[in-house]
Amino acid sequence: MNRGNPLNQTCPVYPSDATLNDLKQPDWNVLWKAKLASRAALPRDAAYWDGRARSFAKATETGYRDQLLALMKPEPDWTVLDMGCGSGTLAVPLAGQVACVTAVDFSSEMLDVLGRRCAKEGISNIKTIHGSWEDDWGKLGIGTYDTVIASRSLVVDDLQSAILKLDAAAHKRAYIITMSGDGPHDRRLFDAIGRPHETGADYIYYYNLLYQLGIRAHVSFIEEIRNRTYESPEDALASLELMFGDLTAREKEKMAGYVRRHLIPSGGAWMFSYSQLIQWAVMWWEKEQA
Repeated sequence: MNRGNPLNQTCPVYPSDATLNDLKQPDWNVLWKAKLASRAALPRDAAYWDGRARSFAKATETGYRDQLLALMKPEPDWTVLDMGCGSGTLAVPLAGQVACVTAVDFSSEMLDVLGRRCAKEGISNIKTIHGSWEDDWGKLGIGTYDTVIASRSLVVDDLQSAILKLDAAAHKRAYIITMSGDGPHDRRLFDAIGRPHETGADYIYYYNLLYQLGIRAHVSFIEEIRNRTYESPEDALASLELMFGDLTAREKEKMAGYVRRHLIPSGGAWMFSYSQLIQWAVMWWEKEQA
């Protein structure tokens, strides 16, 4: 401590407002891209989802759908865009509660499953479009809708661009639903084959990027208990191998052993002997009306 002339003591220097404004804020779209690049590559293309279409329709029949619809409170006159609709987890029940649903997916097999469901259940107010986040939405015929939804489907290289497209398509309200924490990823499967589990980019990346874009989103959480269900042990093994995408021969052997130990028959199907608790983050925002 300087005990000399008080006039010679150094006074603290506080930054001016201009200096504070110059401090670099994190770019959450850049952080998102870095997070994706740092993780082991998992398949995210149409071919992967084509291969999962049949089993995906069964796996998604959980409490997630009912909880989300209760949170949304659909209105009878709504027009809805379901971007990344999959096999119709939301599009099908929404069709009975709103005026019409435009369901978009880049997997033709997923859309085929949805089409068969509509034909079987006599649903006539779902329009399907084969397309992706990266496509020119105008050329696809995607316009504006009362409510737009990206339900567990917004995993793209350029998150900011996709969010801006979704926001522009919304007339009244927009929803993004994505994982919180581990989400649907089962750490036990990674442990079984001896791979480290890398936590992915969860909802906080989306929320902070929305904030950075000037969108003040609400956040709620949905919890579901999921039992992985398959048609047969062979279907389970094929589905898990497809999910990991690049298993070595040794890893395939370990996964087969895990399936033999934990898969049990149940009601004409096969399921793992344990349940998985999954938490989803639901982010939504209202559009300002002109």
